[in-house]
Amino acid sequence: MAAITAKDVAALRERTGVGMMDCKTALVEADGDMEKAVVILREKGLATQAKKSGRVAAEGLVAAYVENGVGAVVEVNSETDFVAKNEQFVEFVSSVAKAVVKNNPADLDALLASPAVDFNGTVEESLQELFFKIRENMKIRRFTRMEGILVPYVHGGGKIGVMVKLESDIAADNEKLLECGKNVALQIAAMNALYLNKEAVPAAVIEEETKVIMAQMAEDPKMASKPEQVRAKIAVGKLDKYYSENCLLEQSFVKDDSLTVQKYVDSVAKELGGSINVVQYVRYEKGEGIQKKEDDFAAEVANLAGGNK
Repeated sequence: MAAITAKDVAALRERTGVGMMDCKTALVEADGDMEKAVVILREKGLATQAKKSGRVAAEGLVAAYVENGVGAVVEVNSETDFVAKNEQFVEFVSSVAKAVVKNNPADLDALLASPAVDFNGTVEESLQELFFKIRENMKIRRFTRMEGILVPYVHGGGKIGVMVKLESDIAADNEKLLECGKNVALQIAAMNALYLNKEAVPAAVIEEETKVIMAQMAEDPKMASKPEQVRAKIAVGKLDKYYSENCLLEQSFVKDDSLTVQKYVDSVAKELGGSINVVQYVRYEKGEGIQKKEDDFAAEVANLAGGNK
């Protein structure tokens, strides 16, 4: 049987918001398997959809840039927040976004080998030059390039970057159309939808959610006595809540919760006498999924004390 540590219990509690004892029980039942423990807690109705793990903050910036219907969102990481605020670093991140737009690189290697914008040489050479000035490791982590009617948005001084792509028969420079795109981008930044709409949710995800809902009903004395086919119909209805939380166009609009995002977009299209469709978006959050080194301060102090004896 796997040894369950206090750190494991705390990590599960952070992911699910469930009490420590219930987390410990679930980990014991799952023989230490974190993902299985999350499912166990959800099936017992103790946890909502688990928070994604590994979202430990790393430093750096996210930038979004659009020029003549072509746009890019990029993330460039640094070791410290101090460097992330450095004017030269900020300028470099902006130049990387411009290079993605101009050079249309196939991947990160192609981006690094492509001509820099606002700097001499290649993107990689400009990165090396910046390193020699700042003396801190920096890394271009990822980028997305898009074409069409694009609306960029950057939140928190580079903490979150969003790009929304619209399809519309309304003029691309129409102020109200762009305002609509900006409001959708704000929604994405704030609510972090996993999918564009119901149709974008993978069948495997729907199957897993249905399984969890059925297991929760089996644990509920009021529901457990109902016939299987009745519970299956109820599960279909309960999936609507999943969609409303995780699908952008199904979410309540943050600026007017009497509307869904889709209904808000439709209302703007009606006002302008045309059609507007949100067809794609990308959202980058600085440090998303990067595990930073965790220093054990107490152990470090103990080691220093031991070394001074």
